[in-house]
Amino acid sequence: MIPVIICGGVGTKMWPLSSSKLPKHFLPLVHDKSLFELNWETLRKRFGANEIYLQTNAEQAEIAKKLVPEIVSENVFIEPESRNQGPATGLAAALLLKKGKGDEPFFLIQVDNLRVPGENIFKMMDLAEKLGRETHKYITGGFLPDRFIKGVDFLMKGDLVSEENGVKIFKVAEYVDRNEEEKIKENLRSGKLLVHANHTCMTPNDLLKMFADYRPDWYEPLSKISKGADIVEEYAKMPKGAIEEITKQVHAKGNSLVIELPFEWTDFGTWESLEKYYLANNIKPKSGEVIEIEAKDNFCVSDNKKKIAIIGVDNVIVVEGDDGILVCRKDLSGRVGEVV
Repeated sequence: MIPVIICGGVGTKMWPLSSSKLPKHFLPLVHDKSLFELNWETLRKRFGANEIYLQTNAEQAEIAKKLVPEIVSENVFIEPESRNQGPATGLAAALLLKKGKGDEPFFLIQVDNLRVPGENIFKMMDLAEKLGRETHKYITGGFLPDRFIKGVDFLMKGDLVSEENGVKIFKVAEYVDRNEEEKIKENLRSGKLLVHANHTCMTPNDLLKMFADYRPDWYEPLSKISKGADIVEEYAKMPKGAIEEITKQVHAKGNSLVIELPFEWTDFGTWESLEKYYLANNIKPKSGEVIEIEAKDNFCVSDNKKKIAIIGVDNVIVVEGDDGILVCRKDLSGRVGEVV
């Protein structure tokens, strides 16, 4: 199994602290450690530093190396430009194939998520590796939601394929797009609907074959990259697009499996999601003195530990940083990216 940490983007919904100079996954959000460091430390419990791969852009690669000096430079795959998750996933497969690892399953780990207990990811990885080798299908992950969640896609569980060490594997009956809110709400309590949490696993050869079948315009440059062609030149030929442009078709044809996550999955997508994590884990946000007068249930963060005073307002997020000051209702925290 080849673990590949994949990170890109800025995390604009967590402005003003997250920026192109220091994206959210490098911010010291949890006990003075970043999500990148926490995910790296988890993987190191199973893998050597020389067995872990990182895919990102050149700027973020430098930040990652400063945080984790033991990263092996030869294991860092650089995306020449941002072309979204579809081409990025394909690039990981192409560069692993170039290294002669075409028949060894790889496992993508999104760095802006936290998994608790972290070690349980190895249960999923072992199972995904076995399924990837035996079935040659697209392997992904999902979890049962306890509430309606906006901004995420869903998978409808099909038949139970097997259960190993308490971890369940299902066929995918249907892909449900995040915009199909009526269908999501109708099935929310059915026990059949899973939040699609990715964790892609396949061999590089199988994934590139999938690209060849469903997106030959992506496959052709990737195939050339795997054979040694110029990455910058070939990657620029790939139209931008999400991996779902392929996987929707794969799900529809029954060529995928979903593993129900054996850990709690937290996506740090907004300030509201960070507050919920802090409350659940009794973590105090970084700030100076907070004064509330006729105010309650507010979440305050100050990167410079400035004093914050709130009068007569409830359920508000206040974040102060070098790039600016944010004040918003908690239920609108998903719109912070519009500011950026």
